[in-house]
Amino acid sequence: MKVIQLYKNNNELINKAAKGNREAQNRLYNIHAPKMLSVCRYYISDVQHAEEAMLNGFYKAFINLKKFEDKGSFEGWLRKIMVRESISFLRSQKNVEFFEEDMATQNSYENNIQSNLEVAAIQQLIDNLPSGYRMVFVMYAVEGYKHHEIADLLDISEGTSKSQLFKARQILQQQVKELNNQNYGTN
Repeated sequence: MKVIQLYKNNNELINKAAKGNREAQNRLYNIHAPKMLSVCRYYISDVQHAEEAMLNGFYKAFINLKKFEDKGSFEGWLRKIMVRESISFLRSQKNVEFFEEDMATQNSYENNIQSNLEVAAIQQLIDNLPSGYRMVFVMYAVEGYKHHEIADLLDISEGTSKSQLFKARQILQQQVKELNNQNYGTN
């Protein structure tokens, strides 16, 4: 069976979608939806709510597609929309809490989580984090945002961002140790 490529490149597909071509929009959605759902899922533990945030994100992307400048990847642009949409969803639920922490203990932290955990188990550990810790952890460790960017997006101080990451890592380390102990009898 031979696969026929409908569009020669992503730019042609994006241009057609920006002009309201439903077929092109559907194709963009089908190409990017799995990755974008996983982006939303990092922030929102309930899959149905994550899907809702993703759909809202695609809606906003398609409305603003004419504003996309080919200065970076389309996927990166779309990913930023999904992150912001996920954060907006969590804010609307009013269940995001940020805890001020003493930063003096952060200097002694070493990132030494080593495990053979499966992706689903890791996602479950991340889901168990308090919402503020989870958002900062995902933005920093998964999405690659810097602390000043996280602080701007979440309207918190840079120090709060750093402490949230520190505490999230501590909790994840402890959870990994407990899982390894349960599964393998090791720390």
